[in-house]
Amino acid sequence: MSDMPRSVRIHEEGPREGFQIESASIPTGRKIEFIEALAETGLHQIDCVSFVNPKKVPGMADAEQVIGGVRRREGVRYTGLWLNTRGLLRALETPVDVVGSIRVTASETFCQKNTGMNHEQTMQEQRRWLEIYREKGIGLEWGYVMTAFGCNYEGFIPTERVCLMVSQLLELAAEAGSRLHGVYLADTVGWGTPLSIERTIGAVRERWPDLPLALHLHDTRGTGLANAAAALKLGVGQFDTTCAGLGGCPFAAHKGAAGNICTEDFVFMCEEMGISTGLDLERLIDCAHMAEEIVGHPLPGKVLRAGSLKRFRDAIHAA
Repeated sequence: MSDMPRSVRIHEEGPREGFQIESASIPTGRKIEFIEALAETGLHQIDCVSFVNPKKVPGMADAEQVIGGVRRREGVRYTGLWLNTRGLLRALETPVDVVGSIRVTASETFCQKNTGMNHEQTMQEQRRWLEIYREKGIGLEWGYVMTAFGCNYEGFIPTERVCLMVSQLLELAAEAGSRLHGVYLADTVGWGTPLSIERTIGAVRERWPDLPLALHLHDTRGTGLANAAAALKLGVGQFDTTCAGLGGCPFAAHKGAAGNICTEDFVFMCEEMGISTGLDLERLIDCAHMAEEIVGHPLPGKVLRAGSLKRFRDAIHAA
């Protein structure tokens, strides 16, 4: 327990991760309204849009309009996602906050489904991104290993494969004369369990004990928060989450792909564990209700429908 961080940094992914998978057409104005409401909760980074092929992900067809319409709050980064150089160049034509990142995928089958590229092509694509970052003066921040815990196409991903991907990310950064802030291990389609979280983080830490790690967790099999708790006990201090549990991967090969761990549920858990998040939980719950209204169906978040937060806290702290 002594390894647990005193505070965590949370990156909100709901507007992008959530709205990209919704079948209904969500008005651009509602997306902007949601992003602006999230910015009032204390979040420092909100992933707003994906710069991807609108034929494959129609929910992101208005990416430029969304990011261009947001009234910005000082101290908040409004970021986006791209899967190829074309998407990165699109992003650079907008006011989105471009965060220098590089991405590899442990499952080559998923990589081909998600981006249309094999591993070697992906490595070449990352080198092009690094050239563009250098040309534009964009600092390199995080590397991502997608499907780090498993994949619906290839099954369990061995820790040796994950470590190879981490090694290649670090080598790519070094080739470009740069250095990563850290590496995200992404449970892209929700194969992680507390045991595999511990095993994979342990394997990476054994090789690179000083490398900061962050997690992107999906809740496909209901273990998302348990996985996060396991990672917290190992000292991981940065997580991606989605308000109300929005989202899911469009290329997961099954319709049950769930969203990321729920922001307000994770914040509640952290605070009850004595870990500071710096976020306003009541405002996050309001945002979760807004998200349900926007998508027009129930979302998987638990805290948003659990009743009075104050009453719960008063009772449990009095016990």
